[in-house]
Amino acid sequence: MGLILTLIMATALTAQGQNSDEQQIRQLYETMYNAMVSKDTATLNRIHADEFVLVHMTGMHQSKQEYINAIADGTLNYYSAQHEQMDIQIDGDQATLTGRSRVTAAVFGGGRGTWRLQLRFKLAKREGQWKFTKASAGMY
Repeated sequence: MGLILTLIMATALTAQGQNSDEQQIRQLYETMYNAMVSKDTATLNRIHADEFVLVHMTGMHQSKQEYINAIADGTLNYYSAQHEQMDIQIDGDQATLTGRSRVTAAVFGGGRGTWRLQLRFKLAKREGQWKFTKASAGMY
């Protein structure tokens, strides 16, 4: 009986840890969009790993610093995001997140519009904190 209880407790703690990680990743996604809208470069710098790369739907690659600079200088202007779906898969200290949001933005000199933007992220947990390591943008 003691062994069964120990196994049940261990399974529950693992599920709880997984759920906590999932909650952290969901919050990270929302934090990222809030920082993009407010042009909060300090937060963007903190939540993206140094090796972060954004792959735009055109195939263009931006490094972390290029991406943050483009937000700061108005090349990428974000006005709002309504989150519709987040699918998260966690495997130890690695995770993937596919987020679907209706994003109002004006980018690369184009007009302001609202798009159904899907971002597929890779994340890594480092020193207890999740960070984005790669994002690929597309439409849904």
